[in-house]
Amino acid sequence: MQQFGDGVLLRPAGVCMKAITIYTKSWCSYCHAAKELLRRKGWTFTEIDVTTDPAGQAEMTRLSGGSSSVPQIFIGETHVGGCDDLYALERAGHLDALAA
Repeated sequence: MQQFGDGVLLRPAGVCMKAITIYTKSWCSYCHAAKELLRRKGWTFTEIDVTTDPAGQAEMTRLSGGSSSVPQIFIGETHVGGCDDLYALERAGHLDALAA
């Protein structure tokens, strides 16, 4: 995959994909499950471990509208929510469209 300055990724098939950011804690099983789904889909993402990054924790809380639970997942400018929200989008068949 190639990454361009505007955060858009180009998949090998030539389809653009929005940048994905996931805020995590290393011990969180929901964080691991969310990352596993993204990896199974072959998607790259930026992980910010808020356990060791207080600025990342503050950023996550601000961007998520006050949520302090992890994971918090963003696709492009869209706040997906947590692990259950990510899997619900996948089950409903909406996750690929959100990332395109």
